[in-house]
Amino acid sequence: MSDDTALSRLRQLEAASAKIPVRDALAQPGRPGVSSIYIHIPFCSHKCHYCDFYSFVDSRDRQRAFTSRLIRELASLAPLAGPVQTIFVGGGTPSLLKAELWQELLASLQETYDLSPFLKGDGEFTVECNPESVSEELLGVLKSGGVNRISMGAQSFNPEHLKTLERLHNPASVPVAVELVRNAGIDRVSVDLIYAIPGQSLQDLEHDLRHALAMPIEHLSCYELTYEPNTAMTKRLGMGEFVRTPEELEIEMFELVGAMATQAGFERYEVSNYAKPGCECRHNLAYWKQDEWIAAGPSASAHIGGHRYKNVPRLESYLTGDDEGFAMIVDHEPPDPVRLVQEKLMTGLRLREGLDVDSLLENLNAANARRVRETATEFENLGQLERTEGRWKLTPSGVLLADGIAGSLLSVIA
Repeated sequence: MSDDTALSRLRQLEAASAKIPVRDALAQPGRPGVSSIYIHIPFCSHKCHYCDFYSFVDSRDRQRAFTSRLIRELASLAPLAGPVQTIFVGGGTPSLLKAELWQELLASLQETYDLSPFLKGDGEFTVECNPESVSEELLGVLKSGGVNRISMGAQSFNPEHLKTLERLHNPASVPVAVELVRNAGIDRVSVDLIYAIPGQSLQDLEHDLRHALAMPIEHLSCYELTYEPNTAMTKRLGMGEFVRTPEELEIEMFELVGAMATQAGFERYEVSNYAKPGCECRHNLAYWKQDEWIAAGPSASAHIGGHRYKNVPRLESYLTGDDEGFAMIVDHEPPDPVRLVQEKLMTGLRLREGLDVDSLLENLNAANARRVRETATEFENLGQLERTEGRWKLTPSGVLLADGIAGSLLSVIA
């Protein structure tokens, strides 16, 4: 394919506007307003080698142009929303956005959306932060703008493992940043860790967990390192710079995370996520349960009225492609009941509460539903899946095989 042909096809993809699925969703009579919002801020000080999210180092200082465009997009999407229950700002590194621009963004949200649940203490507003870009000024702005939850990217407390991941922060900055968050009056803090880093031992992971769990946090996300396509990490693996962690050690690490988190008073509510009682991330639960959410910012993905779509993943295109505030989109998928079942299987089975069997399968034809039930029975007989009170739930041994079990159930849907 020539460069001209590739560029032409790219432009065709970008020709669609988010206005199209939004109009369709608004035309559905009696539909409830969307209660969750995701906002993507793409700026980073450095691109970590494992990261496959849209992010970059901006040498052209386009933060103000981006914020103005983002505010305009959020205003265009507001008719979709009802009272907002959860907001999540990810990236990138949202804490790199200048405090005065945060002030403008938060003010616009308060003016444009119904945030009354927050006045009753029922709302959850999360912002992802990196420890090196947190400041008293920024946290003061976030707190005054309604942010009540911070997700802190630690990944590891071992300098050598951070170097492998191409994370630039000093491990000592993490507890300092968490203390700043607490001093600002933001009550809920989550910490992210990665395990199965090349060269990491079980003792190294125990060291990381002890440091994380010693801090005043209520939530822990602990993910196995994945080698996503087109990331620097995957390219380095292919070049032989390091070898993957052996599967046996990965299992030991997974079990260690669960044991130490449980001992510290955290409960696993999703395969890789732990929380003290009542402190689960409600926004992420909306994703995993296939609820609806509005999305704004370049590369942000939305789920509205059964439609799934993704904003164009380039800042320049996002800034210039303004259709009455709506962004250009790629990867649009119209409503599809079978796809929804597949998505629920992939994410819902990872949840502690499992899946309601009857409501899950009601949108499948009889043959597909039968095959899914028969496959589930095979996993029940192996002791990896159980059915209790009409719900499929992974057993402790099944949790280790969550993706494989979900994949097997998906594979029998014709």
